[in-house]
Amino acid sequence: MGAGKRQRAVVLLIEDDPGDQELTRRALAGGPTHMELRIVEDGEQALDYLFARGEFTDRQRAPRPDLIILDLNLPRVDGREVLRQIKTDAELGTIPVVVLTTSKRCEDIQASYALGCNSFITKPMELGESVDGLQRLGSYWLELVALPRCLHS
Repeated sequence: MGAGKRQRAVVLLIEDDPGDQELTRRALAGGPTHMELRIVEDGEQALDYLFARGEFTDRQRAPRPDLIILDLNLPRVDGREVLRQIKTDAELGTIPVVVLTTSKRCEDIQASYALGCNSFITKPMELGESVDGLQRLGSYWLELVALPRCLHS
């Protein structure tokens, strides 16, 4: 049994598309009940959340995520730069990052893994595939895998 069974996991979704935000929210709502989804809409807001800056300084209202789902093509700060900053930070670097994007470009896949992502998933275009894939993603990361949250408890 993974650590996700024992504690409530905070998932940070970094996604600018409202339709994809809602799809992810609905898909994950049908999965593990011990998950709390937080959403930010661009790369700058994501970095503010992760580094507890601006409107996100209160960790009670913006808790450290246990898992990050990251789109690559974000406004203000690109998802690749967000990933780089996460994985080069001593505190944040242990948080698993799943890149969830429409890109199928080999360069994006290679660059994401080189920057330290834990998984790279291409968004399917069919609604049913998207919901099923997101539910499996939630089950894997929040029920099966032991998340490194014990390092920061």
